[in-house]
Amino acid sequence: MVLELSPEQIAFRESVDDFARAVVAPRAAAIDDTGQFPLDVVRAAGARGLCGVTIPAAWGGAGLDYLSYALAIEAVARASATVAVSLSVTNSLVAELIAHAGRAKQKEQWLRRLATGEVLGAFALSEAEAGTDAANQTTRAVPSGHGYRITGGKVWVANAEAAAVAVVFACTRPGLRGQGVTAFLVPMDAPGITRAARDESLGVRGLGCMDLELDVQVTDDQVLGPVDQGFGLAMWALEGGRVAIAAQALGIGEAAVAEAIAHAKTRRTFGQPIASYQAIQWMLADMATELQAARMLTWKAADAKGRQERITLEASMAKLAASEAAHKAADKAMQILASAGYRRGSVVERLFRDVRATEIYQGTSEAQRMIVAAQVLAGS
Repeated sequence: MVLELSPEQIAFRESVDDFARAVVAPRAAAIDDTGQFPLDVVRAAGARGLCGVTIPAAWGGAGLDYLSYALAIEAVARASATVAVSLSVTNSLVAELIAHAGRAKQKEQWLRRLATGEVLGAFALSEAEAGTDAANQTTRAVPSGHGYRITGGKVWVANAEAAAVAVVFACTRPGLRGQGVTAFLVPMDAPGITRAARDESLGVRGLGCMDLELDVQVTDDQVLGPVDQGFGLAMWALEGGRVAIAAQALGIGEAAVAEAIAHAKTRRTFGQPIASYQAIQWMLADMATELQAARMLTWKAADAKGRQERITLEASMAKLAASEAAHKAADKAMQILASAGYRRGSVVERLFRDVRATEIYQGTSEAQRMIVAAQVLAGS
């Protein structure tokens, strides 16, 4: 078993680190403060291949393995959780899904533009009553002419403010839940789409999340994958998305550790730096150890993504472990910085708010535990 990165992966990670420090990090505080979607930063990342890390070079992507993708998301998330999530939505949930299930014309229309960051994508699955219970789709797609009329509403659609295309999931066979859901590629400028701004979120601000009201006509050519098989496609995409969220959490956690270490070395009490106290050392030791353990699960899931059709167990374990380890790291960093971290506008305060979302979106920690338990029981 080889647990070391290849020279190519190390070089790629370093190049993304350089980009994140030079371009993303200087904007992170302002993105959080204003809540404005950082379109210029995301497009700059796209120009470096970060919207299509896993997309084949023939379609404009970087053509790299999934572990390289996880390394890139972690590096960007150390600077800005918001930018990292925006990139992962376009890459994991939209571009990869089109590459996986799209027809040739759909790939020609969207894939290269998404992979290069020319346009961004959105993933419209969640509804007011269909979050963890995502099969409970109330958005309907009814045959109409040479296509379908889609009516309903979606909530918390990341990137929706700036996206050019959304993967929209709708019920095509009522009563069958996951067996009667179809995916559609819907341009965001199509007549009948109304975008409504969400209430401000606690963290990961500036993600361009919006609610969508839909009364839109689509053609048969806009069906993504087989009719009535869209729920399976959504679950497939979310497995890659969960690896990306695990990587995002690791980046946030590492940033919290870095802030805690810097403060512990410079903050002095009773004539010595607080890093000399065992209480602080043990907190730092736990933070580093738990994050590294979660990183191994994330790397395992990323490696499996390149070799297996489904990574249900690996992805859920990675997201669960990384999000909770990162939350603990941000919490302990806040404790180490004390009042210096608790103040509004500190880096640790932003990280503390941002990391909480990683335990919620793309499946809560409770949902991940349900998935892991089901997989373990099925395999016993």
